[in-house]
Order: sequence, then C-alpha cells, then structure tokens
Amino acid sequence: MTEQPAPPAASAPATPAPRYARPGRSAEEIRGDLVRTRSELSRSLETLRGRVAELTDIRRQFSEHRTEILAGAAIAGFVIGGIVALRRRRY
Repeated sequence: MTEQPAPPAASAPATPAPRYARPGRSAEEIRGDLVRTRSELSRSLETLRGRVAELTDIRRQFSEHRTEILAGAAIAGFVIGGIVALRRRRY
C-alpha cells in the first residue's frame, strides 16, 4: 500500500490588515493616526502615573491594609523568634 500525501493544511482565515498597516494611505491619514496615537499614549501615561503614585504611597497603603500588615509582622516575629530559639538550643 502506498502512502498518500497529507492534505494541505487549512489556512487561517484572512483577517484584514490593521488600519495603520494598510498600504496606500494618504499623508493626512497617517498624520491623523499619529495624533490619535499620541493622545491615547498621553492618556495612558497619565493614568499610569496616577496609579504608580497611589500604589507607592506608603501611608495610604498602611492605613488601607493595617490588619494585613500587622498580621504579617506578627507571623514574621514568631518565625524569627522560633529560629533564634532553635539555634540557641543547639549550642
């Protein structure tokens, strides 16, 4: 019995090229896309700056997460105390 060649792989459905990758755009279309992209980037950057400022505000983080921070500190204290106690017992 002879092997038959495998059928050609089905090609992925063609998706239209993004607007910015379309050949034959006019200079005005390109300029308009640049202006829109710059304004989107500016808005995103301002949003990011605000979020970074919010997340790095130590006082605010402590006031919002006081219980979690104190619980973590207590657990860390018990662990460190246990390690110190075990080391003293060995010597």
